[in-house]
Amino acid sequence: MNMIEALLLGIIQGATEFLPVSSSGHLALAHYFLGAQESDLAFDVALHLGTLLAILAYFRDDFLQMGKAVLGLHKEQTETLRLRKMAFFIAIATIPGALAGLLLGKTAETYFRHPALVATALAVAGLMLLLADRAGKRTRNFEAISLVDALLVGLSQACAIIPGVSRSGSTITCGLAMGLNRQAAVRFSFLLSAPIIFGAGVHEIPDILKNGLADGQSTLYIAGFLASAISGYLFISFIMRYIKAKSFAIFAYYRFAVAALVFIALFLQR
Repeated sequence: MNMIEALLLGIIQGATEFLPVSSSGHLALAHYFLGAQESDLAFDVALHLGTLLAILAYFRDDFLQMGKAVLGLHKEQTETLRLRKMAFFIAIATIPGALAGLLLGKTAETYFRHPALVATALAVAGLMLLLADRAGKRTRNFEAISLVDALLVGLSQACAIIPGVSRSGSTITCGLAMGLNRQAAVRFSFLLSAPIIFGAGVHEIPDILKNGLADGQSTLYIAGFLASAISGYLFISFIMRYIKAKSFAIFAYYRFAVAALVFIALFLQR
């Protein structure tokens, strides 16, 4: 891997982590059709930690206020209760995805990476996103999120272990289907991504310590981390502005187009 590849992978990670198009699905397709080599584990973790930094930076006030509430540093009781409730909802919603990753993550990565399955997941999840965006009532704001919403969104996040589904796509789709407005669905989805990304990174640390870092790659790790963090922040900013005036239809249509191209490519290979 060279510097250009490290920067490019970081930018792609930052974009696809937050756009509802599935980073794992695109990676699986790149491996199959382009012969792209898998990066080492430490570099993957560096990219994910970059997106974590982007989330923490963009939503720094949300996390700071929830942290203060949990520690009892807020003076206003009503606001403290509201923030503690939201922190609890995020913790509860993280559990299904964490369990799915621990128990089924390796299996999904092994058996669901065939292009036909990835394309099917892209298309089906894209259709669900389109339907939820069009049929959802979108009448409930962020403060209206309930425990039931958190549990269902958490369960939908667990489905993202299948390449092509998309973590942000599945959680946003569920939020919209539950009647949340677009801003609330996206905001909760992004806040929910922080603990799951952090947990996934921590989970890989023992393997990284065991295998060690590749010689002479530290500069590339830093470059990938920074590229992922900067592009992630920019794409979070983009989508938060985009949904104020437009729907998620463009992302669903993009998923349909990619799925169609994959099936055409597979047909021509026969």
